Amino acid sequence: MKMVACATYEGIEAKVVYVESTLTKGLPSFSVVGMASASINEAKERVKSALLCNEFTFPPKRITINLAPSDVKKEGSQFDLSIALLIALDYLEDDLSQWFVFGELGLDGVVKENLQLYPLLLSLAKQKIIKKSIVPYESLDKLSNIPDIDFYGVKNLNEAIALLKNSANAMPNIVHKKIEYPNISVRDQFYYYDEEYVEDFLDVKGQEVAKRAALISAAGFHNILLEGSPGCGKSMIAQRLRYILPPLSSDEILDIAKLDALDGKEPQFRPLRTFRSPHHSSTTASVFGGGSHTAKIGEVGLAHRGILFFDELPHFSKSVLEALREPLQDNKIRISRVNSKIEYPSDFLFVSAMNPCPCGNLLHKEKECRCRELDIQRYKNRLSEPFLDRIDLSVVMQPVSLHDRATISSKEMHEKVIEVHKIVKQREQRTFTAKLSDAEVDKYCILDKEANDILQRATMQFALSFRAIKKVQKISRTIADLESSVIIEKRHILEALSYRRRG
Repeated sequence: MKMVACATYEGIEAKVVYVESTLTKGLPSFSVVGMASASINEAKERVKSALLCNEFTFPPKRITINLAPSDVKKEGSQFDLSIALLIALDYLEDDLSQWFVFGELGLDGVVKENLQLYPLLLSLAKQKIIKKSIVPYESLDKLSNIPDIDFYGVKNLNEAIALLKNSANAMPNIVHKKIEYPNISVRDQFYYYDEEYVEDFLDVKGQEVAKRAALISAAGFHNILLEGSPGCGKSMIAQRLRYILPPLSSDEILDIAKLDALDGKEPQFRPLRTFRSPHHSSTTASVFGGGSHTAKIGEVGLAHRGILFFDELPHFSKSVLEALREPLQDNKIRISRVNSKIEYPSDFLFVSAMNPCPCGNLLHKEKECRCRELDIQRYKNRLSEPFLDRIDLSVVMQPVSLHDRATISSKEMHEKVIEVHKIVKQREQRTFTAKLSDAEVDKYCILDKEANDILQRATMQFALSFRAIKKVQKISRTIADLESSVIIEKRHILEALSYRRRG
C-alpha cells in the first residue's frame, strides 16, 4: 500500500487526508472510497487521461483509492495529483507518507492550481503539521509568503513523478518572502503594521470626542456605537479605524490571508486588518454563515481579527441583532446543520452607527425633526438592553460646523495605539483589553482607592450590570495605558463612565 497526504476543509480549517492506494489482482477497475464528493469521483477520468497521455500503461488490476479518515466528507480537485502519483509509482519502495501533494490535473497531465489551495495551505501552516509539499508551479509566487514549508513546484505529471523518484536529492524551488513591513519586537515576538493610511483622520473635521473614543476603541479593541445626524462623520470615522488598529503577528497575518482566500479574494499578506460592512438588508445566513447542507462562513467569521461595521444599526433585523450577542460575548460563532456542526472564531471589533431618530434630524441645530415621539421610541426600541450592554463605547456626535478643523492624523493615532500594544504585551496580557476574562480583569485592571469609590457609586446610581462594571474597568485600563499609567486613577474611570449609553 502506498500513501501520500492531502487535505480538505472541516469548517474553515484544513483537515489532513491521507490518500492510500492498492493495486490488487482481480477484474480491472478503478474506484475511490472514503466519502468522496462528485468532484473527486470525476477525478478518475482526469487521472486516467493524464496518465495515458504521458505514456503510462494501466496494469490489469483492481485499483482502489481510499481517502482516510473515512468519516470526513472530502471535496475539491486538489486530490487529482495525489491519486495519479500513487498509481504511477506503485512499484516504488520509498515511503511517501511525509509528502503533501496538491494539484488539479488537466487531461494532458498539466498540473493546475485551484481556488482551495491557498486557504488549505495557510491553515496547515498555522497548525504546523506540514513540512514539505508538491504544488502547481504557477502557485509558487503566492505560496512564497507562507513560512516554514518547503514547496516543490511542478508543471506537469511527469515532473511530479520524476521528483518523487529522486526525492532524496530534491530541492525546494522557492525562496520564502520575508514580511517587509515596519515592526516592533516584544518578548521575542514580532508585530507588523502598515504605515499607508489610505483614509486619514485628518479628513474628519471636529468631532474631538468621537475621535478620542475611536482611539480608545482601536487601542483596546472596544466595541463602539456612533450616534449622530446624517453627514456628521460616523461612517468616515468607522472606515478610518481600520488603519490605526494594533499591529499583527505573522500568525495573525496568515489568518487574515486565509479568510481573504476563503472569500475569493487574492491573499495580500499585508498587516492590515479586514473591514466587513454588510448591508442592513443582509439575511441572517449571510451575516452568520449557513447553508442547507454545508455550514459556510458568513460576515461575522470573515471579520475575524478585523472590523465588523453595521451602518444604520436599528435597520438590521431583530434576529440578526439578537444573534450577534453570542459572537460579541464569546468571540466565536456556532452553526448547526443536519450534516455539519461548525464553530468559527469571530474575534472582531464591532463598530456601529445610527441616526438619533428615523429622519435623522433630532440632534441637528438648524434642521427640524419630523418624527413623532412614538416613532423615535420605536426606532430606539429596536436595540435591546442585552444587545446594548455588549457595546463598550457610545458616542453622540454633533453636526459639523464650518469652523471645525482637523487636529490629529491617523499616523499620530496609530503611534499611540502601537505604544499601548507594547505595554499590553510587556505585561504578558494574551488578548486585547476588551477581550479580557473576569479573572484577567481582576489581575490587570487595578484601581486606586478614589477610582474604586467612584466605580462603586456609579454602579449604584446607574444600576450597572456585572458585565457593564467589567466593561468600565476594561475601558479605563485602556485609557490608563494611553497615558502610560500602571494604576487606573480617578480621571480614567470618569472618562470611561462618560462613554456609557444613557436613555
